[in-house]
This record gives sequence, C-alpha cells and structure tokens, in this order.
Amino acid sequence: MKTKIHPDYYTDAKVTCTCGHTFITGATKPELRVEVCGYCHPFFTGEQRIVDTEGRVERMKRRYGIK
Repeated sequence: MKTKIHPDYYTDAKVTCTCGHTFITGATKPELRVEVCGYCHPFFTGEQRIVDTEGRVERMKRRYGIK
C-alpha cells in the first residue's frame, strides 16, 4: 500500500452552522461551515420550510393553481 496518501484527521474539528450552533466532531479539516444542522433542520424541528430559489415555488403554485 502507498504511504502518506491519507489526509490528516482532526478529532476536535469545529463545525459551525448558519443558525449559530457549533459543535465538535472528527473530520479531515480543522473547521467546517454548514448551512443546516440537527438543531435547525426541518426534519428534526418539525417545521416545514420551503427554500425558494429564484421564485420557483411561486411559479409552480401559479402553474398548478395552488393557493
């Protein structure tokens, strides 16, 4: 097997979410930034959010007559 092909592993990598929550985990980078975490993800919070990208949700609602 080849030597020195694996990246360094950080056992204390800091993960920061856009909601402001931070936690420590193991990763190959010392610092990670994520958009959604377990504290703000709709599946875990029970609330439904529709992320609108360029008005696609409104266009779909107009097309299919959803109010």
